[in-house]
Amino acid sequence: MSGIEGKVVAITGAGSGIGEATALLLAARGAKVVLGARRPERLAALAARIEEAGGEAAWARTDVKRRADLTALVALARERFGKLDVLVSNAGVGPISPLDDLRVEEWEEMIDVNLKGVLYGIAAALPVFREQGFGHFVNTVSTAGLRIVPLQAVYAGTKNAVRTISEGLRQEAGDSLRVTVVSPGFVRTEFADSVPDPGVRAQVADRMEKIAIPPEAVARAIAFAVEQPDGVDVGDIVVRPTAQD
Repeated sequence: MSGIEGKVVAITGAGSGIGEATALLLAARGAKVVLGARRPERLAALAARIEEAGGEAAWARTDVKRRADLTALVALARERFGKLDVLVSNAGVGPISPLDDLRVEEWEEMIDVNLKGVLYGIAAALPVFREQGFGHFVNTVSTAGLRIVPLQAVYAGTKNAVRTISEGLRQEAGDSLRVTVVSPGFVRTEFADSVPDPGVRAQVADRMEKIAIPPEAVARAIAFAVEQPDGVDVGDIVVRPTAQD
């Protein structure tokens, strides 16, 4: 039996990219997955795909900017499968731009999704994990926080805030909970779609086309952290293309 089989894993941002790949991989390895994202048609299709392959899945439309949605996702896991072993906080947005553009609403969107969305997940799952006596937070951050570059100041700031909060959570968690941060580099996802400037968007898309790794590579890293035995906490994983600076 793998260290994944039988675990109940809730995943935000499960409608595409890393979240979708993680759901498929963990379900294939015997996890029961609880899918959250803003596009219900994507979730329904993904759940059907998992179930057709013999897996188990539940889903709920989840906007991580709404604390109640995270509370409901965690509740769905417990109602459907009796527990929650892992919360993968993966939902994120990246409308990167120069600070001079003063795209304040987009800054706020990144703060609301990338940072507050993770905090809402912690608020929903931490009491459950404490009650159960076990649980694992997996938070998707980014290599953008490891190498700061122009256009990504706010995006990297939100990701590094999550990195810092995750380390604080790990230290407070005690010996029964686990906390992992995963830092993907360029991954073939819908990231470029949210970039507002057409020129920057084209640059990101071109770079992605040339060097990006598939989301399944990040999913495997998440699976590695999840499958470890109790008492083994994989704290930080960086997954990026060999060609990335």
